[in-house]
Amino acid sequence: MNRKIVVTSALPYANGPIHIGHLVEYLQTDIWVRFQKANGNQCLYFCADDTHGTPIMISARNEGIQPEDLIKRIYAEHTQDFAKFHVQFDNFYSTHSDENRQLSSQIFKSLSDKGSIVKNEIEQAYCEKDNMFLPDRFIRGTCPKCKSENQYGDSCDNCGATYQPTDLINPVCSNCGTKPVIKKSIHYFFRLADFQQQLKDLMASGYTGKSVANKLDEWFSAGLKDWDISRDGPYFGFKIPGEENKFFYVWLDAPIGYIASCKNYCDKNGLDFDKVWNGEEYELYHFIGKDIMYFHALFWPAMLMGSGFKVAKRLFVHGFLTVNGVKMSKSKGTFIKASTYAKYLDPEYLRYYYASKLTDGVDDIDLNLEDFVAKVNSDLVGKLANLASRSVPMLGKLGGMLGSVDAAGKELVNQLAAAKQQIINDYEKLDYASVIRQITALADIANRYVEVNQPWATLKTDAEKTRTTLTVILNAVKVLAIYLKPVLPVFVEKIEKILGVAAMTFADVESLLENKKINEYVRLAERVEKQKVDAMVEESKSESVVNNNQVEQKPLVTLDEPLEAECTIDDFKKVDLRVAKVLLAEKVAGADKLLHLELDIGGITKNVFAGVSQAYQPEQLVGRLVICCANLQPRKMKFGVSEGMVLAAGPGGKEVFMLGIDSGAKPGQRVH
Repeated sequence: MNRKIVVTSALPYANGPIHIGHLVEYLQTDIWVRFQKANGNQCLYFCADDTHGTPIMISARNEGIQPEDLIKRIYAEHTQDFAKFHVQFDNFYSTHSDENRQLSSQIFKSLSDKGSIVKNEIEQAYCEKDNMFLPDRFIRGTCPKCKSENQYGDSCDNCGATYQPTDLINPVCSNCGTKPVIKKSIHYFFRLADFQQQLKDLMASGYTGKSVANKLDEWFSAGLKDWDISRDGPYFGFKIPGEENKFFYVWLDAPIGYIASCKNYCDKNGLDFDKVWNGEEYELYHFIGKDIMYFHALFWPAMLMGSGFKVAKRLFVHGFLTVNGVKMSKSKGTFIKASTYAKYLDPEYLRYYYASKLTDGVDDIDLNLEDFVAKVNSDLVGKLANLASRSVPMLGKLGGMLGSVDAAGKELVNQLAAAKQQIINDYEKLDYASVIRQITALADIANRYVEVNQPWATLKTDAEKTRTTLTVILNAVKVLAIYLKPVLPVFVEKIEKILGVAAMTFADVESLLENKKINEYVRLAERVEKQKVDAMVEESKSESVVNNNQVEQKPLVTLDEPLEAECTIDDFKKVDLRVAKVLLAEKVAGADKLLHLELDIGGITKNVFAGVSQAYQPEQLVGRLVICCANLQPRKMKFGVSEGMVLAAGPGGKEVFMLGIDSGAKPGQRVH
């Protein structure tokens, strides 16, 4: 019997662009969903933008727009990015929706009625400079458990500990850097410990993998604490029913967005929502990253248990992405936006490479750019595409008509078809790396068949023998294409067009294509040029400078990378700051935040690109005296060579202020 399945991915936060680290999860999920459909199962894939919280509110304020306008723009950008990488949601929705508001209130009321939500007075960090209570993610300090510095106010990225913001050592407001004071406030709490035994039973049932379950055992041993599910205003989110200035914490309504997306889809398509989401007829699976497993393995299922909703059958957890063996870096150009990647390289190549690395574990995967080029060119282009690219044009010389598969050919095709069940099993358990290894090994077998039978030679002497050989090869191509289809949907669509067949599934593996006309060859894949990879990295470097706030998706003073190595006072003395006069200022075509400046530094003219166009019009700067780092090594950017850097400060956007100098100063004068 065919299965009915509902799948979700973690919600992307509506505060910045999708990058290649995010794509690990969405591609992993999309491949699994496509596999289920190709294997004859009904599979619905739901997701949404995560739109609430203080970071959204702050970003909108910095841009001078309303949060609703910001999330609408980001939604359009995210939708475009996912489409470029062929991520095929059945419904991609928003947590800022009527369905989500209603469901959040419903779940809150249900938990309250059962006594699982209580009110407590708390001491909370308050920034007197910004005149607001500080949400967890707007406090930074030292982890009280492992003593790692620069950690968020609710959890530690280094050791995974969770705590209250008031537990942080040396806390500061991450918006302005001011040390917060402590004020009292009444908050709502979810009594997580009420569900400890039910959660333990859930883990014992196989809800997560072994390594995740081991981590959860540590949390159980430490004791489950009540969870603060409310936030004081100002806050962009849903008001708690009956309250005027208290809102649901974003982590309460965000996962409810999965259910809201499903309900929206069901309502639009005439389906019974309760049956699809809550019934036994459909299996439910969540895909997430290991950084949010505390919420999804404890809080989320407990909320569902306490409010009468079905808990997922399995929580699939993946690791992070590293690039060239280290954390993605803005300065190195490896913090790459999805849109920047798609500008230079075929998105299916990233799908293929990620699949070659992904298993069912939570280990990080590495995008080694040299290996990426080699693997795509060798395996995808050299082995898989090459089978069709050599065979189809030769068959075209014989009228494009397939013949029959002989006994030797059936032996080859049967060998390829025999791998079907193992490949299905590996897809099912998310071991895509094993799938890709098997497919490339089978492609090697098919290519050896080509080398032995040499159809290019027999084409001149024995047309029918050649037709038989090419028929066998193209049947091998068909089998390999079916195996690859969840990973490379567009690549396989081209093969289906060449072979003149309808959309193929795993049920078609054993059938033979014989005595039929095929269509002309269309190019399946191009070799990756290293120059394009280098250009992508270079553009990502310039984006991190020009659009730093948007890339980081956090306030300017928050650090999401470790500090660079210490510099000595002698290193610092090398910085040569000089007074410079702006001779020319002009906007840069294709750059939203960049101005091109021509500076006079005491008779020396330098070209500088500065990310200040949202704060200044070009005419405001001409004739102005500014401070310039005059001995900065020239850097080639997408828009030209920048030969220095002007000094500016501020949180970004319109709030960037170029450092001025006394009008009596002269260009070229040293600044101390």
